[in-house]
Amino acid sequence: MKKLALAAALTAAASTAYAGNMSEPVMEAPIIVEETTQASSSAGIIVPLILLAVVAAAVAD
Repeated sequence: MKKLALAAALTAAASTAYAGNMSEPVMEAPIIVEETTQASSSAGIIVPLILLAVVAAAVAD
């Protein structure tokens, strides 16, 4: 009889440990990644072109 009462008590305690609650689930905000364009990428070609034009003008004189 004592084992039956102990088993019933442990079963009741275990079932309440897994019980859920009625609160709303917590949702994480989505991560937004914004891609940026670099304005300096066009400067990589302009500087050598200006340097080439200056060298060409110096050679032409």
